[in-house]
Amino acid sequence: MLLTVFLTGIGLSMDAFAVAICKGLKMQRLNYKQMSLIAIFFGGFQALMPLIGWALGRSFKTYIEDFDHWVAFGLLLFIGGKMAIEAFQKEDDDCCSCFSIKELFILAIATSIDALAVGIAFAIDDINIWVAILIIGITTFVLSSIGVLIGHKFGSVYKSKAELAGGIILILIGVKILLEHLNVLNIDLF
Repeated sequence: MLLTVFLTGIGLSMDAFAVAICKGLKMQRLNYKQMSLIAIFFGGFQALMPLIGWALGRSFKTYIEDFDHWVAFGLLLFIGGKMAIEAFQKEDDDCCSCFSIKELFILAIATSIDALAVGIAFAIDDINIWVAILIIGITTFVLSSIGVLIGHKFGSVYKSKAELAGGIILILIGVKILLEHLNVLNIDLF
């Protein structure tokens, strides 16, 4: 369970990581205060959104118990597929060089919407939400900090690779959930 949650945290963190690379790329000088704020906002929202999704999922879990594994699989397949497709799309340089709390708030919400759906999947799969949000929040905080450093140092080379890796991880976790519930696979990592 812990390994699955950790890998989910890494997968979910990739959008925030990519945006953090962008923010680091635009810094003339590395600003540790801004780096910390980016990491706090992204880590905080990545932890908050699964909690909200989990609460929603728990409220309607009894109605979908017979096919809940398909719902979790579908959500993770959709989110992971979307991330993987976005990794291959040519995009303009959409990294904003400005820095404001309002902008961070919007970016944190935008990069954590996927985590809301994952929270629903956690409710369906009976994952301990408190452990999950702690792991996801810390993972995103650390990876966002690293993203700012990488962006400042190396540029945007890793942005699309991060999104692709995150998408693949989420798809594989969805497949694992489906195969476990269909009794094709019986692996409980950690």
